Amino acid sequence: MDEDLEEQRERLLDGWERVAGGWGRQADHSQVAALPVSEWMLAHAAPQPGERVLELAAGPGDTGFMAARMIAPDGVLMCSDATAGMLAVARERAAEHGLKNVEFRQLQLEWIDLPAASVDVALCRWGVMLVIDPAAALRECRRVLKPGGRMALAVWDLPHENPWATLIQRVLVDLGHAEPAPQGGPGMFALSHPGLLEQMLADAGFVEVESDAVAIVRRYRNVTEWIAETLDHSGQFAAVWRTLDSSGRQRLTDRLAETAAEYVSPEGEIELPGSSLVACAQA
Repeated sequence: MDEDLEEQRERLLDGWERVAGGWGRQADHSQVAALPVSEWMLAHAAPQPGERVLELAAGPGDTGFMAARMIAPDGVLMCSDATAGMLAVARERAAEHGLKNVEFRQLQLEWIDLPAASVDVALCRWGVMLVIDPAAALRECRRVLKPGGRMALAVWDLPHENPWATLIQRVLVDLGHAEPAPQGGPGMFALSHPGLLEQMLADAGFVEVESDAVAIVRRYRNVTEWIAETLDHSGQFAAVWRTLDSSGRQRLTDRLAETAAEYVSPEGEIELPGSSLVACAQA
């Protein structure tokens, strides 16, 4: 059983390594939609000048980089991710932003290789639901926080609240290019059940848990831009796309355009809604 779990972890990490470059290419556009979630997290975790902040599953690093400015000049952001590829993206983006108070560490969420009570604030935007053992990840976050330290995190709300993510999967399934997503296990919506995130934080030893839902909108000028971003973000979609000839790609494009028609703005942009569950708690 343990070997199976380790193999699953390796597959998950390999998948993120493969798409790291694409996430870097799309980082600026993606952060426009994600900004309300980052802002909620930072407003509630309230990093202070001089504090040590840990961002877990940082990806391109956006939320942590915002925190780095809040804790400057003497505070330190530890930007971490489980994959070397994502950390390389984050290093490049930190340099582009001119940030000097950032350290980089390759860390796993389920076993954070840091001393107990070593950070003031922990941040994790859309990472905890993607690991095999999210309860262990939350316990680790609690362990590395100093007494009274704060954690802010985000996971995705229920599937029907996130057409931006579910429409493409639905079309792939309808056209026979993918199987329906399996129930259970890690995934975007693994912690979307109402009340589950709050209960898991309490079980991990956190107190003063505060939670909310934050609406987002992902905007695209047209279906071509939507597909281009998805090719960079989704290994599954990219793999399907590579197998299709020109007529197959056109059929998929047309079906996506039809599916998204109800979300087209008067200006002709595609505006896909979403919802993120957010929470902040104290160690």
